[in-house]
Amino acid sequence: MAKNIQSLERAAAMLRLLAGGERRLGLSDIASSLGLAKGTAHGILRTLQAEGFVEQEATSGRYQLGAELLRLGNSYLDVHELRARALVWTDDLARSSGESVHLGVLHQHGVLIVHHVFRPDDSRQVLEVGAMQPLHSTALGKVLSAYDPVAHSEVLEVEREAFTPRTTTEHGEFEALLDLVRARGWAADAEETWEGVASVAAPIHDRRRMPVGAVAVTGAVERLCPDGELRPELVAAVRDCARAVSRDLGANRF
Repeated sequence: MAKNIQSLERAAAMLRLLAGGERRLGLSDIASSLGLAKGTAHGILRTLQAEGFVEQEATSGRYQLGAELLRLGNSYLDVHELRARALVWTDDLARSSGESVHLGVLHQHGVLIVHHVFRPDDSRQVLEVGAMQPLHSTALGKVLSAYDPVAHSEVLEVEREAFTPRTTTEHGEFEALLDLVRARGWAADAEETWEGVASVAAPIHDRRRMPVGAVAVTGAVERLCPDGELRPELVAAVRDCARAVSRDLGANRF
């Protein structure tokens, strides 16, 4: 069994200490509470301060939690709220479409699946929550790349791998594809990432009208594209679901 990293354990304990009890603590208080030498405690505090996780009051020299922790906490809450608001709507979408539904957010140059509703049949399926999907070839990724400036920058920074002969990798063609996504409000993936699999996705916005994720229906290409084109009712259902979640997040325009 791998050993825990002691310095990280101490830093975590320090953050928990600062999060409870008194609002601000001095170096001596922190060191004695955690059973650390002052020099060791000071070194950890200095590192946490440099990363924005801890702040030091100029007058008293006492330490408190920093703004970076608040930013990370808000990021977690945003994803948690997105998933909570989407639960009913994604269940309805899976039921009405008869296909799997995925909810994805931008994460580390890809799409992180934060919610997955199984296809409503008796087939064996694998839960994909926590899985990563590429930005440039999946419907979820294209939507995020089209609407989220950060995702757009990230997808252009990396090499776009051709997963199948249908994957769009060339810069100009890919930018034109994103223009089309923005013009029609949804994105498609017809065997561009996995052979035999198709999907359609639409963006979800928050109360600030910022893109916070995307929702997609995914299934066998012969079911989603029986005549070579995505079934229009699926596109409409996905867009309706995205609008409903956006409204629940406070985006009144959607």
